[in-house]
Amino acid sequence: MELFWEGLVQAVNLLLSGDSEILQITLLSLTVSGLATLISVIIGVPLGVLLALSRFLGRGVAVGAINTGMGLPPTVVGLVVSIMLWRSGPLGFLGLMYSPTALVIAQAIIAFPLVTGFTMAGVQQLNPNLRLQILAMGASRIQLWWFLLRESRLSLLAAVIAGFGGVLSEVGASMMVGGNIRGYTRVLTTSIVMEVSKGQFALAMALSIILLALAFSITMALTRIQQKGGYR
Repeated sequence: MELFWEGLVQAVNLLLSGDSEILQITLLSLTVSGLATLISVIIGVPLGVLLALSRFLGRGVAVGAINTGMGLPPTVVGLVVSIMLWRSGPLGFLGLMYSPTALVIAQAIIAFPLVTGFTMAGVQQLNPNLRLQILAMGASRIQLWWFLLRESRLSLLAAVIAGFGGVLSEVGASMMVGGNIRGYTRVLTTSIVMEVSKGQFALAMALSIILLALAFSITMALTRIQQKGGYR
């Protein structure tokens, strides 16, 4: 318990003193996870709606893959992305290994199945007759999708919360593809692992408290929007 309070005091001191390295690490964590979540939403939401509304050959396999991906081990993602981005890999010519872009790619892959799965579930739980009524009124496919997304907005916000929370707290893939380079790819989670390995438990606790505070603040803001949307 003493270690917790020591970490809390150190976290407050680091934030109040405006420690440049801590602020840079926190900002990078927020930027990388935010961009990864945004990419996963741009790709995952349309795919989730497509899987929810369409019937095609191989759909069951696709849905199974998405559901499996919702529990995809981050270290596996980190390994695959590393192999692709290594100098000898198929995308090695891009020179993205051990860069913030590599972090975004890995985290987007982790968040993508979560966003897709939640979106698919949210659209599927709507009354099937609702879709028929909208089409009967002469709505186009785009208008249909837009209306259904509005009706399932609570599930969509849950998808964003799950995706963002999943990548903000991720460490395995970030360590593998980012390299934890000081001032360049070091984020809060990889910093915590590093400080623990050095025996700096109070500093690791301080970074953990900052990470939890950041996650809580953003998740709470999204939750408030979600819950306000739940009242008619």
